[in-house]
Parts: sequence; structure tokens; C-alpha cells
Amino acid sequence: MRVIDAAAIDAALDFDALVDALAEGFASDLVAPVRHHHGIARPDGEATLLLMPAWTKEGAGADGAVGVKMVTVFPGNGARGLPSVQGVYLVMDGETGTPRAVLDGARLTLWRTACASALAARHLARADAATMTMVGAGALAPFLIRAHGSQRPIARVLLWNRRPESARALAARLRDEGLPVEATEDLEEAVRASDLVSCATLSREPLVRGAWLRPGAHLDLVGAFNLSMREADDEALRRALVHVDTPAALSEGGDVAIALRDGAIGREAVRGDLFGLCRGTVPGRESPEAITLFKSVGAAIEDLVAAMAVMKRLPAA
Repeated sequence: MRVIDAAAIDAALDFDALVDALAEGFASDLVAPVRHHHGIARPDGEATLLLMPAWTKEGAGADGAVGVKMVTVFPGNGARGLPSVQGVYLVMDGETGTPRAVLDGARLTLWRTACASALAARHLARADAATMTMVGAGALAPFLIRAHGSQRPIARVLLWNRRPESARALAARLRDEGLPVEATEDLEEAVRASDLVSCATLSREPLVRGAWLRPGAHLDLVGAFNLSMREADDEALRRALVHVDTPAALSEGGDVAIALRDGAIGREAVRGDLFGLCRGTVPGRESPEAITLFKSVGAAIEDLVAAMAVMKRLPAA
């Protein structure tokens, strides 16, 4: 059984190809049961254990696989200098169930999460989207910036973080890598100037206000993974054409699930999910002036597709 670390995953994947692979995955018949979601009491805030299985259907042949991701989210890890999200991904042979590889689950999650948002933006963001605001400067932020840049002509990225020094440090590092990123301390001004706004935070209060969204903007909500978290207010949801990654987002995660629970929006406000967008049964962007919104809670299908993409690109052991 192979052990595939973060460096090997980075070497095997690229954003545009993984977005394409995810599009194929959501259009196919991969099986993904409801994930297990467990709270773990911690003195510095409740942690979470997620178990996410998925497998290819019968008939996949040599490409068949069974996978399960085991991930922990410990919000207090930032104070320890550790990522809040950690875990592993186990890939097993689809014909025999034999374990084939263990992958760095946190790294795989960063890739697949960013590329799922970019896949949604392929359908929902304006084709000429050039200015992006990135809300949050954690581990996912660089991946979201690169992934969205693979699908839209992003020429300017405004990076905001609750701790401005973190935004400045990340912006400087990304500029050194050739990305057009600048730190900002004025979130409202940044959002008002942006065609695409991506949020990846653990905020418990709304950060992005619907009143700030310009006509034609696309709002990508990636953080706020439980019902105590919010990244956008109810007005943002009411103004937007809302899409989700999977139906789980209707009851899990913040933002959409909370707005539905509290009656801020009705079920009819949610236009569809990635399955419908990728299969062509749900319309994407319908006009240049429409405001669109995508809420991601994560899907086991994404993990399996990303893991299989890594396995296919690695040299034979």
C-alpha cells in the first residue's frame, strides 16, 4: 500500500484538469452515502470528525475504486500553528476491496474543495470576471485563488482577513509566486469592486453583506461548515440565484441551511446543485446582471475523483 504525501499530490494535480475531472464525476453515477458528522467537545471550541465514503458503480473495471476520507476540524489549531483541517484518505481496489493507498487527506481536501468552487464558477460566474475578493487567509485561500484563476480571467485579487497581518503576509507570498494579490483592510470596498467573492472562514457572524454585491457578482461560500457559522447575510441569499454542491447543503453548514431553517428564504430559492449543473438539467448563469451564489459543504464524490486523479498520474510503484 502506497503512502502519498502532500508534495506528491501537488505534483500529480493541476487545477484545470481537476475541475474537468470533477465535472465528469458529478455527471456520472458515483455512489456517495450520507457522511458521518460527529462533534467532539474541546475546551477551545467543539471539534468535528467527518467520515466520507464513496465508490464507483459496478462495471468500472480496472478504474473502480472505493474510498473513505477521515477528517478532523479543530478550530483551536490556529493558535497552535497547525491547520484546522487534518485527515487521511484511504483508497481501496473497486474489485477486491484491497487497500491501495493512503493519501494526505488535508491536502486532497484543499485541492478538491477549491476545484469544486471553480467548477461552480465555470457555470455561474461571468465569463469576463476579472476582479476577485478572497475573504480569509487560511490554508484554502491560495488554492481558491489559483482554482478560480484557472476558470476565469482574474487579473486582480483583493485579500481580506480578520487579522490584517495574515492577509499582508499571504498576499506578499503569492505576489512572489506571480499572482496578482494585494491585501486590503476594507472588506466592503473590496466586495463592491469584485466580480467574484470567495469566502473560506470559520466566522460565526456574517462577513459579506448582500447590499455590497454588485450586479453580475458571484459569491462563493466555502467555510461556515456547521449551523453555528455564517459568512454571508440573509440579504445576500435573497438577492442571489442560489446553488449548492449537494443536497446536504440544505441542512448542513451555515448560510443556506440557516436561511432555510429560519425562513429567510424558501426552498424554491435554491436553484440546483453541481449534479444538475454538470448534467445540464439545471441552468447556470442566465444574464450578465444576475447575482449568483454557490454554497459548498464538501462531497465524498469530490474526494474520490481527486484521489483517483492522483493515482492515475503517479508513476507506477
